[in-house]
Amino acid sequence: MDAFKGMKTRTKRHLKVLRRMFINTMWSFGPDELQRQLLGLGVGRGETVLVHSSFDAFKGFQGKPSDVIAVLQAAVGIEGVLMMPTMTFSGTAVAYARSDPLFDAARTPSKMGLLTELFRRSPQVLRSVHPTHSVALWGRDAAVVASGHHLARTPCGVGTPFDALLKRNGKILLLGTDIGVLTFFHLLEETFETELPVAPFTQEVFHLRSKTMDGRILDSSCRLFEATVSRRRNLHKMVPYLKRDGAWREAKVGGLRVTVLSAAAVEQAVGQMIQQGVYCYD
Repeated sequence: MDAFKGMKTRTKRHLKVLRRMFINTMWSFGPDELQRQLLGLGVGRGETVLVHSSFDAFKGFQGKPSDVIAVLQAAVGIEGVLMMPTMTFSGTAVAYARSDPLFDAARTPSKMGLLTELFRRSPQVLRSVHPTHSVALWGRDAAVVASGHHLARTPCGVGTPFDALLKRNGKILLLGTDIGVLTFFHLLEETFETELPVAPFTQEVFHLRSKTMDGRILDSSCRLFEATVSRRRNLHKMVPYLKRDGAWREAKVGGLRVTVLSAAAVEQAVGQMIQQGVYCYD
């Protein structure tokens, strides 16, 4: 029996090595190919871009996570703004808030994946101050986009970096993730709240604290996301609308699927859906 287990373990290890060799041979791509693909999908200098990512999906990538960040920064340039969500919890925002956390913009790690945490720690990257839905930002206007996030009535609503993304005619970049992670949709939940069939936010206002990079304590009072409604959220419903309007731009580089959406197109699609009585909830 022990010999059989040992053979099984060696076989699995061998298959894993073969699979890695296949991926590195057939799906190999580097930073230059990634940059060319972003340019081809319309991500250019001077733009404001919100990135959702999964480094596990970078199959065949011949580079380091830091190379991905360098490519993204080069794509928008210092005159643009690069943004990544750096939420600090798994589970629901309400459960997190009830634990009475003190968000520390300088120290509290992101739980949105490897690239977001590495980006957060990178030189010249700022972080918006919000107890549940902070955002890491890089670029000439990063401080302007990050300003006042802790004062917003909902975590991603008016006055947040997600609001700035729309106002700046920004884009959303999905690197190995699907539309289900689209944090920007929370802004639209506030925008269209009175037209939705369910209330996406809690009636309760949560009072939370945050520590800024320079050690000041700021207070936030905001409604959070109603957990029962969040579980029903289905953003895949908007995909046909985006594709119909030509707003869904997608390509593959190596084993990585890359999707680019404009924030304005997402807002327009959701508005059209609501007019037709179709909502992003099951």
